[in-house]
Amino acid sequence: MQNKDLKTTMNIISERINNLSESETLAMARMSRQLKAQGLDVISLSLGEPDFNTPEHIKQAAKDAIDQNFTYYPPVNGFPELREAICRKFKNENNLEFKPEQIIVSTGAKQSIANVVMSLLNSGDEVIIPAPYWVSYKEIIKLADAKPIYVTAGIEHDFKITPAQLEKAITPATKLFIFSSPCNPTGSVYTKQELKALADVFALHDHVYILSDEIYEHIIFDGIHESIAQFENIRSRIIVVNGVSKSFAMTGWRIGYMAASPEIADACNKLQGQITSGASSISQKAALAALTGDLSSVNIMLRAFHERRDLLVKLLNEIPGVKTNVPQGAFYVFPDFSYYFGKTDGKVTVNNAPDLCNYILNKVYVAIVPGNAFGDPNCIRFSYATSKELLTEAVTRIKTALADLY
Repeated sequence: MQNKDLKTTMNIISERINNLSESETLAMARMSRQLKAQGLDVISLSLGEPDFNTPEHIKQAAKDAIDQNFTYYPPVNGFPELREAICRKFKNENNLEFKPEQIIVSTGAKQSIANVVMSLLNSGDEVIIPAPYWVSYKEIIKLADAKPIYVTAGIEHDFKITPAQLEKAITPATKLFIFSSPCNPTGSVYTKQELKALADVFALHDHVYILSDEIYEHIIFDGIHESIAQFENIRSRIIVVNGVSKSFAMTGWRIGYMAASPEIADACNKLQGQITSGASSISQKAALAALTGDLSSVNIMLRAFHERRDLLVKLLNEIPGVKTNVPQGAFYVFPDFSYYFGKTDGKVTVNNAPDLCNYILNKVYVAIVPGNAFGDPNCIRFSYATSKELLTEAVTRIKTALADLY
């Protein structure tokens, strides 16, 4: 496109969209598909998508729903039986008490997060985000014309912020704190003691709401998942977001949900009613089967992810100059590759993480995502939601490409 055409297009499109960044993970996936379409053997470690199929009993529930003609508009906030099942899930798995009217079912956890942000924030409100963070947090906050405030925790601290850092970041303008545990992109998991320490800080600032993104809840390798919503002194200000995409291999079904105080739930229901209305009726019936069935399929995936994590960490630790922690959950590793910044193969100079990811993609056809997108420019995100054979081949190729840099 010519510069003149580009300027014309940008003048047509709203400022809010012109200021919005493309998701780095989706951008890398798009480039991978383009190379694959050229017949190249690309290994993609860019998307956070389990490589397992949706369990059979969940697929059967969707087929039954079609046969039983559940093909009409559902309630905006979700079928009552699904919201009741979500309440039971919170009680049985997290010891949290919610009523069905506090639950909103949405088209994926991402919409749940957007609903909360758009319903809570005004222009200029501050939102504290521990960095590294999931790429969409900051962009959704920008759409609300609010101001992201980043609190950075590096690999030497397992990418987890301290109460002192949190206290320092809170101002009278702070309205929301948003984080994930287990975390995307780092796989780090906050312990109960660490969450309690953060909760004690929030208890001193009753103007701050907390959005806890728990979409990777069931993918934890040691111990159990702990929710910050368990602490009574801040529970009324907690919004819990979850969904079925990761734990049940249901990314394409697009079902997420949130639990919050009645006034926040009502606001999100009002917003969703004007944007998308209810989530797919068939997908909701599938999600109901997921949440009311046993977790045997989840446990199978968990064992596989655990083995893959151990393998990938071992392989990455064999690469000279790479720093890697041991993530306790999700299916990501977020190693520090800054050792290779400033090096060249004689043709390409690697100045930063995006340069390095592009160099690796174009040289050995492995797709990984630069850490800049997640708030840490020294790191690169690897998704190990793929086979051990492909992980081994991918790291072998990467070692070959890195060996050419000097």
